[in-house]
Amino acid sequence: MRSRVEALLQVDCRAMWISTFHALCARLLRREAEHLGLSPRFTIYDSADQQAVIKQLVREYGLDDTAYAPRMVLGRISHAKNRMEGPESFAGTWNPRDRDVGRLFEGYQKALADASALDFDDLLIKTVELFDKAPGVRERYARRFKFAMIDEYQDTNRPQYLLVKQLVSVHGNLCVVGDPDQSIYKWRGADLRNILDFEADFPKAHTVKLERNYRSTQVILDAASAVVRNNRNRKDKVLWTDRAGGAPIVVYRGADELDEADFIVR
Repeated sequence: MRSRVEALLQVDCRAMWISTFHALCARLLRREAEHLGLSPRFTIYDSADQQAVIKQLVREYGLDDTAYAPRMVLGRISHAKNRMEGPESFAGTWNPRDRDVGRLFEGYQKALADASALDFDDLLIKTVELFDKAPGVRERYARRFKFAMIDEYQDTNRPQYLLVKQLVSVHGNLCVVGDPDQSIYKWRGADLRNILDFEADFPKAHTVKLERNYRSTQVILDAASAVVRNNRNRKDKVLWTDRAGGAPIVVYRGADELDEADFIVR
């Protein structure tokens, strides 16, 4: 989510903020950290920092480091955070490994707090928390940001969705760009309902379908539409192009990845 989803916020006629959600949240938290009892000089942990914390906790808890690989544990933690769930979400499971992940999650959050650090998911969650706990701060920014545009809206997660609603709560000037058929980040917490329910969340919205394609031939568009039409929970659209002709689609089954690459090059 960090590299793909971007937000553009116009503060007034002279200023504009263009950034990813994470960069935007880091900027806001540096300015308003005191409202959360957070140091404005907080550290942002990268993947190496995060893995070091999990490795240390696995050793402290006497767990098998092969069964609780840091990347796996951090993936589970991140997925929970993207749903705005805490360590308690792992407590009621019958699976002892899940309960251990919950323990590691709890220890991980404590380690971050002790180090005055946040991870990338925390940047989003803490900003939502900031706006919930300090309504005056939320309203101040909602009044400053007169217009907001969000790209790749189909790949936004729950915290990002809440942030958008908070930031446009005063002026209501919001433009999102996205395609439900191109949502690819569910494994990282993206919630397709954000774009499918957009008109319900914002009843005054005007939808513009960009159905003309400038890249592909109609042969490819028809084939792609025939496949994606079988998806449940989608907004229908008719892709078309004025590019005539186009070679028929062929299926090639490579013997291995090298054979596949060779076919593509040829």
